[in-house]
Amino acid sequence: MSGFTGFALRRTVSAVLTLLALSVIIYVVFYATPGNVAQITCGPRCSPEQVHQVAQQLRLDDPLYLRYWHFLQGIVVGHDYSTGTSVEHCPAPCLGLSYQSDQQVTQIILNKLPVSLSLVVGAMVLWLLLGVGTGVLSAWRRGRFTERALTGLTLAGVATPVFVIGLVLMIVVCGQLELLPFPEYVAFSDDPEQWMWGLLLPWVTLALAEAAYFARLTRASMLETLAEDHIRTFRAYGVGERSIVGRHALRGALAPIIALNANDFGSAVGGAVLVESLRAGPRRRWTCRSRTRRPG
Repeated sequence: MSGFTGFALRRTVSAVLTLLALSVIIYVVFYATPGNVAQITCGPRCSPEQVHQVAQQLRLDDPLYLRYWHFLQGIVVGHDYSTGTSVEHCPAPCLGLSYQSDQQVTQIILNKLPVSLSLVVGAMVLWLLLGVGTGVLSAWRRGRFTERALTGLTLAGVATPVFVIGLVLMIVVCGQLELLPFPEYVAFSDDPEQWMWGLLLPWVTLALAEAAYFARLTRASMLETLAEDHIRTFRAYGVGERSIVGRHALRGALAPIIALNANDFGSAVGGAVLVESLRAGPRRRWTCRSRTRRPG
């Protein structure tokens, strides 16, 4: 077994064990804590008979370990759920059945995934450009007015909630200035141009919130790299400052930026729900009348 194969195998096993441990913790938190899960699932207005029916359909009367085993079994080979009058098969990987929407959880996730990926991928490009560019410029202009102004902007971006940024942009850009139409998600396969215009403002909203963190990290990494010995050697040999910053210092500062971006991308896919509900719901009309005029 080669070194790379052994490393990949160890990392795969470690990832599987980590996911298994996390699933146990989350399952215990949701199902072993005090409270009637069937009552919460059914709703506060359900009668005791309806709550009992929900508990039977979701098999909440079984022991906790048995329910968790059925959950793991559903991921591997699928699971059968009783709907009261018939039995519905949930094919693998089965993450469960939503009682409220009467849909498989896997199908719900797959239906929403294109919106989340469209939002996060476009926003990621913007937050990397804005964050890294601002951080590099701030480190390059250290001690000058440019650095103080950019530092103030990044602190304001960190302190401002994403829903505030979204509402302000929507009111100003779409409502008052009418530079962009109010966001409305359109599938890329239906109309690529409308897909882009409908997501442009959500991209900017999420990018402004995330770019502030990347700007601060890039500035700190750049300042640390610019203080190293090999950078002083480049300066002693007469290498231009732009070449030092752009080709050498930035390359050395990219490692923590890449690590943070990978972590933020995964978090944003599952955590950009607020921006999605505010902006990019599929075919959703907003309280303000949607405009069809395009910029230019």
